[in-house]
Amino acid sequence: MASDCAAMQILVYEAMPDEALRWLGSSRDDLRTFPAEARRMAGFQLRRVQRGLPPNDWKPMPGVGPGVKEIRIHTGLEHRVFYIAAFQEGIYVLHAFEKRARRTPKREIDIARTRLRLLRRERARRER
Repeated sequence: MASDCAAMQILVYEAMPDEALRWLGSSRDDLRTFPAEARRMAGFQLRRVQRGLPPNDWKPMPGVGPGVKEIRIHTGLEHRVFYIAAFQEGIYVLHAFEKRARRTPKREIDIARTRLRLLRRERARRER
């Protein structure tokens, strides 16, 4: 019996709070226009990011800015969510859109780039 106790492991999991999601511009409304399955998948992937895990399918987006990542959602249609998780106060969702071409359109990158620039400007202003 004593050997049974010695071999027993007790695992303790301490729940860590999820990081806050912060939506910039129309990103939340844009994501809400996705079809139901794409919305569900986007929510699941953002929840992974909130818990400190990487999305299942992602790639870095240095053309938007350092630290920006793209969640890739495949449901017959293609959807993308750009986010940055480099700031203490939470995860910023920069942009969400349906991708209709093989290459990400410049317009979509420009929207995310502008939102990131405004975010950095606002953060710098608050730190002064």
